[in-house]
Amino acid sequence: MKKQVAFEEALKALEAVVAKLEAGDVPLEESVRLFEEGMSLSGICQKRLDEADRKIELLLRKPEGPVLETEDESDILGTEGREGG
Repeated sequence: MKKQVAFEEALKALEAVVAKLEAGDVPLEESVRLFEEGMSLSGICQKRLDEADRKIELLLRKPEGPVLETEDESDILGTEGREGG
Protein backbone atom coordinates (compact mmCIF):
# COMPACT_ATOMS: atom_id res chain seq x y z
CA MET A 1 0.00 0.00 0.00
CA LYS A 2 1.33 3.41 -0.96
CA LYS A 3 1.96 5.97 1.80
CA GLN A 4 -0.16 9.13 1.61
CA VAL A 5 2.07 12.09 0.82
CA ALA A 6 1.71 15.13 3.10
CA PHE A 7 0.84 18.47 1.54
CA GLU A 8 4.10 20.08 2.64
CA GLU A 9 6.15 17.20 1.25
CA ALA A 10 4.36 17.31 -2.11
CA LEU A 11 4.67 21.11 -2.29
CA LYS A 12 8.41 20.99 -1.56
CA ALA A 13 8.90 18.34 -4.27
CA LEU A 14 6.80 20.39 -6.71
CA GLU A 15 8.92 23.48 -6.01
CA ALA A 16 12.06 21.44 -6.76
CA VAL A 17 10.58 20.24 -10.06
CA VAL A 18 9.64 23.79 -11.05
CA ALA A 19 13.13 25.05 -10.20
CA LYS A 20 14.72 22.37 -12.39
CA LEU A 21 12.40 23.17 -15.28
CA GLU A 22 12.94 26.92 -14.93
CA ALA A 23 16.71 26.44 -15.00
CA GLY A 24 16.30 25.32 -18.60
CA ASP A 25 19.34 23.05 -18.68
CA VAL A 26 17.41 19.76 -18.59
CA PRO A 27 17.20 17.55 -21.71
CA LEU A 28 13.80 17.33 -23.40
CA GLU A 29 12.98 13.79 -22.23
CA GLU A 30 13.88 14.68 -18.66
CA SER A 31 11.79 17.87 -18.93
CA VAL A 32 8.76 15.83 -20.01
CA ARG A 33 9.29 13.40 -17.12
CA LEU A 34 9.63 16.31 -14.68
CA PHE A 35 6.50 17.92 -16.09
CA GLU A 36 4.54 14.69 -15.55
CA GLU A 37 5.89 14.44 -12.01
CA GLY A 38 4.96 18.07 -11.39
CA MET A 39 1.41 17.52 -12.62
CA SER A 40 1.06 14.55 -10.28
CA LEU A 41 2.42 16.55 -7.34
CA SER A 42 0.11 19.44 -8.21
CA GLY A 43 -2.85 17.05 -8.10
CA ILE A 44 -1.77 15.77 -4.68
CA CYS A 45 -1.50 19.33 -3.35
CA GLN A 46 -4.93 20.24 -4.75
CA LYS A 47 -6.48 17.13 -3.21
CA ARG A 48 -5.00 17.92 0.21
CA LEU A 49 -6.24 21.54 -0.01
CA ASP A 50 -9.72 20.37 -1.00
CA GLU A 51 -9.78 17.94 1.95
CA ALA A 52 -8.73 20.70 4.34
CA ASP A 53 -11.37 23.04 2.91
CA ARG A 54 -14.11 20.44 3.46
CA LYS A 55 -12.97 19.84 7.03
CA ILE A 56 -12.99 23.57 7.77
CA GLU A 57 -16.48 23.96 6.32
CA LEU A 58 -17.74 21.13 8.50
CA LEU A 59 -16.12 22.66 11.59
CA LEU A 60 -17.75 26.02 10.87
CA ARG A 61 -21.25 24.54 10.89
CA LYS A 62 -23.50 25.63 13.72
CA PRO A 63 -26.25 23.41 15.19
CA GLU A 64 -28.95 25.56 13.56
CA GLY A 65 -27.42 25.33 10.09
CA PRO A 66 -24.38 26.09 8.00
CA VAL A 67 -22.36 29.22 8.62
CA LEU A 68 -21.82 29.46 4.90
CA GLU A 69 -23.10 27.44 1.99
CA THR A 70 -21.10 26.15 -0.92
CA GLU A 71 -22.08 24.78 -4.30
CA ASP A 72 -21.10 21.29 -3.20
CA GLU A 73 -22.40 21.45 0.36
CA SER A 74 -24.59 18.37 -0.09
CA ASP A 75 -21.54 16.47 -1.29
CA ILE A 76 -19.50 17.64 1.70
CA LEU A 77 -22.19 16.92 4.25
CA GLY A 78 -23.55 13.77 2.64
CA THR A 79 -27.08 15.19 2.54
CA GLU A 80 -27.79 14.53 -1.14
CA GLY A 81 -31.21 12.98 -1.59
CA ARG A 82 -32.41 13.92 1.90
CA GLU A 83 -35.50 16.01 2.40
CA GLY A 84 -35.36 19.05 4.68
CA GLY A 85 -36.17 18.60 8.30
